[in-house]
Amino acid sequence: MRVKVLSRNPDDYVRETKLDLQRVPRNYDPTLHPFEVPREYTRALNATKLERVFAKPFLSSLDGHRDGVNCMAKHPKSLSTVLSGACDGEVKIWNLTKRQCIRTIQAHEGFVRGMCARFCGTSFFTVGDDKTVKQWKMEGPEYGEEEEPIHTILGKTVYTGIDHHWKEAVFATCGHQVDIWDEQRTSPMCSLTWGFDSISSVKFNPIETYLLGSCASDRNIVLYDMRKSTPLKKVILNMRTNTLCWNPMEAFVFTAANEDYNLYTFDMRFLESPVRVHMDHVSAVLDVDYSPTGKEFVSASFDKSVRIFPVDKGHSREVYHTKRMQHVITVKWTSDNKYILCGSDEMNIRLWKANASEKLGVLAPREKAAMNYNQKLKEKFQYHPQIRRIARHRHLPKSIFCQIKEQRIMREARRRKELNRRKHSKPGSMPVVSERKKHIVAVVK
Repeated sequence: MRVKVLSRNPDDYVRETKLDLQRVPRNYDPTLHPFEVPREYTRALNATKLERVFAKPFLSSLDGHRDGVNCMAKHPKSLSTVLSGACDGEVKIWNLTKRQCIRTIQAHEGFVRGMCARFCGTSFFTVGDDKTVKQWKMEGPEYGEEEEPIHTILGKTVYTGIDHHWKEAVFATCGHQVDIWDEQRTSPMCSLTWGFDSISSVKFNPIETYLLGSCASDRNIVLYDMRKSTPLKKVILNMRTNTLCWNPMEAFVFTAANEDYNLYTFDMRFLESPVRVHMDHVSAVLDVDYSPTGKEFVSASFDKSVRIFPVDKGHSREVYHTKRMQHVITVKWTSDNKYILCGSDEMNIRLWKANASEKLGVLAPREKAAMNYNQKLKEKFQYHPQIRRIARHRHLPKSIFCQIKEQRIMREARRRKELNRRKHSKPGSMPVVSERKKHIVAVVK
């Protein structure tokens, strides 16, 4: 048996006389400092606290609509231009740098159900409750000219959504079925249908541009290939999907906003289970849009809040809300990755920062260096309990806070019930179903 004993050499620490200086063990390597980690921890803590102090994401409110904002579209070439459509048939074009409306069009009778800009940015399309598809010039009319659409297509049923091809003069509308149109023709090139229910949203893939995705009210997400005359495959979920958005960086990945308060990120090659389930909203999710980097997406919900989710995380990193904001119907992430726009029931479009504590304007080199240093410190110490608690803390409206609490209790009760059932039933008769697979009913090819 070996016993290790502490051995201290008195010559290392005992003074020969009272006048001798105390000997301190010291590493003379100039790159090492004895208090380096404690110092950096304190700096990281201060940086995290300051980030929360300066987190003021709300920038401005664009008001001018006389009814709830129902849809929005980004200009493909101009960062400062955004289009919005309201429930009274009015379309407005906004200049974000001046934060004012530069043009107003009475486009439809009834709701503007959807809008999209042409890939070159010279014109845009709108669809409404009056069964028409209209193409408008992006530039205003000349002096003396009347505000009239370039083309008007009169359909047989109400169109509920529209999206333009990313490279060709082709656009798709949805309603009773998915129609693919050539801009020069007044009848669709082809009509795609699978089932007999109304389709609420259709989106072109930005990378594999011949692929489309659509959401129907019979709980289906259907994928189409423009080169074929039949749909590819569909996945049926437990509840209805309101809209979907393709990842601009990963060709086969899309995120669906569902009525069951969750968002589901799918890989279209493996629809049997979603890649990730994003849970935080406490009411139906109405819209979703990706950041241009493809690393994050923003979601709008009926619970009067906007949340930002990292693609690979199940919970949101940020939640935006104001006292006056009502049900958020539409949301867009600007093409420079800096701002978020959301349109809501109470006739306002709100402009937010994508990074809540980011300083806007020109930064001095020293400021940039300090920000990068602080960011690295926060990443280094992000798992320390104190820093993690401060970084994650968000103030929520009382209604959302109470609903989160209530849903947590319900979820725990369901889990407990399932465990008890499994405990008291025949072994293997109640298999464990993962959270990802719980919400999928079937995949049809």
